[in-house]
This record gives sequence, structure tokens and C-alpha cells, in this order.
Amino acid sequence: MYTIRDRLAMLKQLVIFLLFLCISAATFAQRLITVEGQAQGTYYIIKYLSDDTTSLQYAIDSVFADIDQSLSLYKPGSLINRFNEGTTVHMDQHMQAVVARSLQISKATNGAFDITVKPLVDVWGFGVHKPAVQTIPAAGTLQHILLYVGYRHLQVRGRQLTKKKKGVEIDCNGIAQGYTSDVMARLLEQKGIGNYLVDVGGELCSKGHNQHGKIWTVGIERPATEDNAYPVQALLALDNKAITTSGNYRRFFDQGGTRFAHSIDPATGEALHSNIVSVTVIARDAITADGFDNALILMGVERGLLFIRQHPEYGLEAYFIYKDEKGKIQERFSPGFEKLLIR
Repeated sequence: MYTIRDRLAMLKQLVIFLLFLCISAATFAQRLITVEGQAQGTYYIIKYLSDDTTSLQYAIDSVFADIDQSLSLYKPGSLINRFNEGTTVHMDQHMQAVVARSLQISKATNGAFDITVKPLVDVWGFGVHKPAVQTIPAAGTLQHILLYVGYRHLQVRGRQLTKKKKGVEIDCNGIAQGYTSDVMARLLEQKGIGNYLVDVGGELCSKGHNQHGKIWTVGIERPATEDNAYPVQALLALDNKAITTSGNYRRFFDQGGTRFAHSIDPATGEALHSNIVSVTVIARDAITADGFDNALILMGVERGLLFIRQHPEYGLEAYFIYKDEKGKIQERFSPGFEKLLIR
């Protein structure tokens, strides 16, 4: 025979169970909505769960337009082009956020990531105006350009960005797409959306779960082979984190039997020609992951993993794909990254 206390306990459990069912039903009743297109010279795919079918296309397009007006080297009159053509500029919120984080990462990596690398990117043929044939720049040319490369040539006072030396130019392409992913994620959250996956040119951030109630799953490419173009190397579950990749198997040119990739070392002026194929970085937000992946690919496997161990304050995890002496694809993880892999 049940006592009053027993009956109250059973009733409480029933109420909790029914409440859980209602929440679950409401969650899974939400539709998966996908918005995709082209922007910033690449693709974007934004997936989210919502019971509101009102399109966010206009709001998304507006964000891309605002960021392009600020940071696009391809858009005449953008803030970044005005700065490169002059000596100073009054930054908007987008440029201010990207420049501030860029300078933080530059200091943390001793200049391995540096947005003043633009003149080097241009002379190697990876800039806005690409030559018909890419060639290795002369050593003297690189040495001259290096006089204008270095994040310490930039001065920030409030929203005012000033170059300390005429000829300094910036290129934020190594971090802008990660920043854009973060901005898109904030847009979704402002709309009350808590389950989403944002992908801007391979720079992703996620939160919550997909339409099946499972944590979002993302794949990491490995270099193409004759049998399979860009097969998936690894799968991992991503919740409330960002993931970005810097790879040297898409933008490159070959000369004299050596492959020169678009990753440029700001210290030497040289285009990367190491055995590193790609590095994928997980961080709390995409702008951080995007900036650090550029630095880590230049550091290489051992130095990169050591940097992550020595700097836990940045919350980084990394996955390196590289070629061994025999040209065989190998991989190395930081411990935290490996825990997220789906075996």
C-alpha cells in the first residue's frame, strides 16, 4: 500500500517524465532549415533547427555585405582597401574585431600569423591580381618586401588604425572567414536559434544538435588521390565549438619539382614547401581557430603541438596531416582533439 509520500514522489516523477517528453517532442518537431550560397569568394552552408520557416536569407546576405564592405580586398572602396591605399582608417566593428584578434595572435605566435603579409602574398601570386604564370620571387625582392612586413608596423588607438611605415598593407583573408562564421552564429542566436551548424568556406562553428537529436558531425578532408578526390580522413562530433583548417593541397604551384603553397612565412618571406599537408584547429570560436591554424601550419607538427601544450589559455586542439619520408600520409593529434574523433 502506498503512502501519501510515495504517491507524491511517483506523481513528481511522472510530471518530470511528461515534461521531458514535451520538451523532446518540441525539439524534434523543429525543422532542419538550410541556407546556402556563394560569398567571400567561397561557399557557405548554414543549417539550423527552427519551427519558424521565415527565411533568414536577407539577414545573412546583409551580414556578408557588411563584412565585405569592411574587409574584402576584392571590393573597391572597402575599409581595408582604403587603409592599404592610404595611411590610416577609422575601423567599423568588423574590422576592429578582426584586427584586434589578429594582433593578439601575432603576439602569441611571435609573428607566425601576421596580417601585414599582403605584399608577400601578392609577389608570390596568391593575391587579388593573380599572374598568368606563378614563379619564385628573387631573394632580393623578398628582402625588400620584408621591410614592410611585421604586425608592429600597425598602431591601434580606439577605432583608428594607422600604419607606422608607408608601404605597409594588410590582408585579413586568413582570419576573416572564421570571423564571419562567428558573426553568423551570433545572428542565429539573436533569432532564438540554439541548434545550428555554420560553414563559411570550411570554417565552421556549431551548437546543439542536428535534426536527429545528435551532436553535429563534421568531416576532415585529406589530399586527393587518383582513386578518390578529397576523401574524408576523419569524423568528429562538434558541440559549441569552432573548427577551421589551413591546407596546402588546394592553392599552390609547382616549380623545379617543388610545391609552393599559399601559406607564407612572414619572417622569411618564403612560401611554405614542407611536408605538412594541413592542420585543423578546434577553438572556442572560429576567429581564434582560423588565425591560429595559419600559425600552426608554419610551426609544423612538433612545434605546433608543443605550442598547444604550453598555451592552454587559448583552448586550442589540433590535428596535423603530413607526409613522411616515403610520401605516405600520416596524422598526429593533440590529446583533446583525439577525444572528439568518431572511431
